Amino acid sequence: MKSNQSAASSEVNISESDGIRYLHLGTEWIQGSMRIATPYDIDLEYVQRMMAWLLFVPPDSVAGRHAMQLGLGAGAISKFCYKKLSMTCTAVEINPRVADVCLSWFRLPPEGPRFRVVIADAGHEIRSDEWIGTVDALAVDLYDDDAAAPMLDSVEFYSDCRRALTDDGCMTVNLFGRSASFERSLARISEAFGAQAVWAFKPTREGNTVVLAQRTPSRPKRDVLAARAELIEARWHLPARKWLKVFKALER
Repeated sequence: MKSNQSAASSEVNISESDGIRYLHLGTEWIQGSMRIATPYDIDLEYVQRMMAWLLFVPPDSVAGRHAMQLGLGAGAISKFCYKKLSMTCTAVEINPRVADVCLSWFRLPPEGPRFRVVIADAGHEIRSDEWIGTVDALAVDLYDDDAAAPMLDSVEFYSDCRRALTDDGCMTVNLFGRSASFERSLARISEAFGAQAVWAFKPTREGNTVVLAQRTPSRPKRDVLAARAELIEARWHLPARKWLKVFKALER
């Protein structure tokens, strides 16, 4: 795993293929993508699944909530939350070059009252008193240049994430990597949030497993989740009904 100092100075590259623009951090590994014709949609399946927190809040309450993204990547989550969901968005990224490239090449919105990019170490920033109890949707996707393992994956880090959430807030985490251990990460998230608060998807074909943890555990009935999924598909064109086939609570 690279040090934070190395991550902050990694080379940033882009490539394009079949109408999709990709972000790389000095390696062949894809760190984010954007479909050029529809820059505010979410292209990658696992990133779409990072939006599963929408299943746990009334759709009419989404606009005006606060989304935070730890690890900007190509900015897909922040762009979608800002443009499609009308949320206030904060992105935390350690490498200023990533933010610059996203602004120039990935249609990242300029900073304003509803959009902010903080150049900082996510592990330090999430502990700031400024964020305690303010985040409704926290997306964690923090990887080194080689996408080998999560850069922050401790009980202490996940506890800090929990403190940042509102009462009905959710954290979604991308667990992926050749050196990562899904079971170890899941145990740490469960220790920080409580097993009753944790939900997980089956892995994507590429091996990304998205885990969701609620600040306040709930067990919506299946018909409630199904109704929410239909509304999510109708309003925001995310494949939410498909999610329910591969998404379940850790404990019943």
